[in-house]
Amino acid sequence: MWLLAWETAFRISGKRDWQFPPPLPVVEAFWAGLRDGSFLWSLSASLLRAIYGFLLALGIGAALGLLLSTNRFFQWLLGPLVLGIQSLPSICWLPVSILWFGLNDTAILFIVLMGSVGSITIATRDGLSQIPLTYRRVAGTFGASFWQRLCWVSVPAALPVFISGLKQGWSFAWRSLLAGELIRDVVGVGGLLTKSRDLNDYARMFASMILILLVSVLADKVVFSNLERHVRARWGG
Repeated sequence: MWLLAWETAFRISGKRDWQFPPPLPVVEAFWAGLRDGSFLWSLSASLLRAIYGFLLALGIGAALGLLLSTNRFFQWLLGPLVLGIQSLPSICWLPVSILWFGLNDTAILFIVLMGSVGSITIATRDGLSQIPLTYRRVAGTFGASFWQRLCWVSVPAALPVFISGLKQGWSFAWRSLLAGELIRDVVGVGGLLTKSRDLNDYARMFASMILILLVSVLADKVVFSNLERHVRARWGG
């Protein structure tokens, strides 16, 4: 049905094939990319960069979020800065990353990190800050230390909000990665788009966009939706 709607839109648009390719050449280019391994090779390289940058953002964001939720001074000092970083489009970090790191993978990882760390920090801070004070008081009554209250009370109670922030952080990381891979000729899905554009292979370019879309949907449905469902069933929220 989607292919029929696509074909109908192509026919009534009056566009040429290179402006808006019909579905059949795009599907053929998609399967060709899968058969020759170029799509899978590029996708694996991009996923490695995205996962590595996301894990860095997870570690830094969780630590910053914990700091902001437990210390009012750091909340006053760093809270507006984190909010500004979260709202800044990741493409804005492109010239800074090139200036600092040059045209290499480190620059791409920096863009991924800056694109996702803000949302993870805010999700951690909000999740920990929204825990009812009664939970902490009850844990303190039983003699729990700060780290015991954090690990066995605060973290489980904040998980539903935190997982939602992780899902948003991954989406920002994935989009930031694609922006970063356009800075130079690299092996990755961003490189597929660049090469297809340079070769005027618009069917392959649209096929690369479909690959990016499928990965985004699968990551949300297979990983984060199941994780969110499990956390909500186990801890509520």
